Amino acid sequence: MKHSLLLSAALLAACAAPAPGADASPAAPGSLKLEKVVMLMRHGVRPPTKAAVVPPGYSAETWPDWPVDFGLLTPHGAAGVKLLGESDRLAFGGRGLFPEGCPAAGTIVLKASYKERTIATAQSWAAGFMPGCATDVAHPAGPDDDAIFHGLDGGPASFDGKRAFDAALAQAPEGGLTAETARHRGELTLLAKVLNCALPACPLIAEPSRLVAQPHDRPEIEGPLDIGSTASQTLVLEYLEGKPMAEVGWGRVSRAEIEQLLRFHPLKFRYSNRPGYIAAAAAAPIVHEIVTALGDRSPARLTLLAGHDTNVADLGGFFDLHWQVPSYPADEVPPGSALGFELVSNAKGDRYVRAFYRAQTMDQLRNLEPLGSGDALFRRYLPIPGCGNSVEATACGWSDFARLAAPRG
Repeated sequence: MKHSLLLSAALLAACAAPAPGADASPAAPGSLKLEKVVMLMRHGVRPPTKAAVVPPGYSAETWPDWPVDFGLLTPHGAAGVKLLGESDRLAFGGRGLFPEGCPAAGTIVLKASYKERTIATAQSWAAGFMPGCATDVAHPAGPDDDAIFHGLDGGPASFDGKRAFDAALAQAPEGGLTAETARHRGELTLLAKVLNCALPACPLIAEPSRLVAQPHDRPEIEGPLDIGSTASQTLVLEYLEGKPMAEVGWGRVSRAEIEQLLRFHPLKFRYSNRPGYIAAAAAAPIVHEIVTALGDRSPARLTLLAGHDTNVADLGGFFDLHWQVPSYPADEVPPGSALGFELVSNAKGDRYVRAFYRAQTMDQLRNLEPLGSGDALFRRYLPIPGCGNSVEATACGWSDFARLAAPRG
């Protein structure tokens, strides 16, 4: 499958096709019918993807063992995702989207990236959403076929790395990444202590951070800010896995300090995923999937796209959506969390799209707390810039949403 950076002709047709009725008629939220849902979900808890979490010189510590190989979904992670599936079924089924029992064939569509952890995540979610029912997860055979979730990985010639670099650099404060690194000196000092990296010679403090352009890929951050993102993700994954606190950061970090260190992760998204040119290219195939799934030609009532935190950050950048899950920094993408879109209609047939974010808190996932269909699980509607505030149920008409989803140069 060839890499594609623009929406296909099928998406153009979906965007151009008028929905039944007009878009302007107001309706009270209680009178709206839920017709379809699409969710882009990050995989569940996993170990680090490689043995060397940080490069030599940053830490000489031996990282804790995990029950599965590098990068795979853990049993604890699978259990957490299953709880999300159970809660989603109660939430959407309670709004009339599905009857009791197994959903009819074709009404649930599960798609995952080629990575084993995303395939297992979709399967675990389905085990909670529709226990005992047939499950079929569509996924590519490998990275060369994964244009939806890994479209930029092959360095497509049509992607302008210099333009991506300039778009990312425009997000930096005056003084560039040198100033950005200085802003986070306190967190970097804390991380150095957790890693047992001797101060003041520790490269987290002594070295600069740099934004490095790639010929046909998103720019890379090198140096302390990048290490901070990777190391803090590993620390939170240890916590979410339910490891004893003596093993989380070798017993040298508290839960509150993990929250503080997690600021590096969405900071990296700010430069590598959210800038307009990057998000428009990277998220285009996912936007295609969303608009197609919400359109009249798809029989699916719910579509789950199981991917990665980078995919969610790309999509957030595409529509300029922002969220904050309790116990996480703004725009962080916790394991198992999802950025979703609902298609709703009023009695006249007017259709609207509402964006939402749903996620477990840190302790809900660490403790595998049952979630139910109430307010235990974080579910919030998000304003859609350029389409009104979708917290108001009728603020984003279908044609307006399709306009926002159109191809961008």
